[in-house]
Amino acid sequence: MLRFMDWSIVAMGCALVLMSLGGQWWERTRVRKGKSPDQDMRFYRAWLPLLVGLGLISAKVPSLLIAPHPVVMIMDTLDGALWVTVLILVLQAGHRVSRARRPRT
Repeated sequence: MLRFMDWSIVAMGCALVLMSLGGQWWERTRVRKGKSPDQDMRFYRAWLPLLVGLGLISAKVPSLLIAPHPVVMIMDTLDGALWVTVLILVLQAGHRVSRARRPRT
């Protein structure tokens, strides 16, 4: 049962990566039709799902494929760095949104 749950996390990561690719495709088709790109939503539609999906995949796949311990440790370290990057990007986006909504005095 545990293996099924681990593979379902990998499947969810793959779905997030595909959703990210779909978001990038959607943005390109909107720009081709003459609409201006929405820079704030581009982060949420394309980059955030990509980073989270890659984080989910890199956290589970090495241990599921019974990789050697050093490979698992390297992937866990890279996964941690990826999650710190996601946290920084989300905090920056939140700060930008809160600054934009602040009334001008």
